[in-house]
Amino acid sequence: MNLLWKMGGYFSQQCLNETTDFRFPMEITKIPQNSRLIIYEFLQHIFQLFSKNLPVDAWNTSKIDKFQNGIHHQIEELETCLSEEQSKLRNNFQTWILKSSIYSIKKYFKRITSFLQDKQYSHCSWEAVKMELRMCYIIFDSLMKKKTT
Repeated sequence: MNLLWKMGGYFSQQCLNETTDFRFPMEITKIPQNSRLIIYEFLQHIFQLFSKNLPVDAWNTSKIDKFQNGIHHQIEELETCLSEEQSKLRNNFQTWILKSSIYSIKKYFKRITSFLQDKQYSHCSWEAVKMELRMCYIIFDSLMKKKTT
C-alpha cells in the first residue's frame, strides 16, 4: 500500500469538491478472526478497481504497474493462508458473519465505482478514491496489529 501514496500527484484544492463519504463498513472490523479474509476481499476489489479507467496521463504508469503487482502478490500470499482458515469456518454463525462482511465490502466498492463513473473517472475523483483507500490501509493496519497482540 505504500505505493498508493506515491502513485499520483498530491490532493489539490481543486479536488476538494470531488470528495464524498463512501461509508466505509466499520462493522467488518469488529471480528478480528475474519481479518485476513476481509483484507483479502478488499485487495481483490482494489486490484479490480485499479485495473480499469485509470488517469494514466496524471499518474506515473510504472508506479501503477508496481502497485498492481504488489496487490497481486499480496492476494497470492493471502490465498495460501486462507485455505487453512476457511476450512476452520465450520460454525454457521461465523460463516454468516463472513458472508455479511463480504456483502458490505461489495456494496462499499460499488459506491466507489459509481462515484468514479458519475465523475467520468476524472483525475480528482481518482484522487478522492486514493485518499479513501489510504484510510482503509490505516484501518487494516491497526486491525492486523490487534490480531497479533
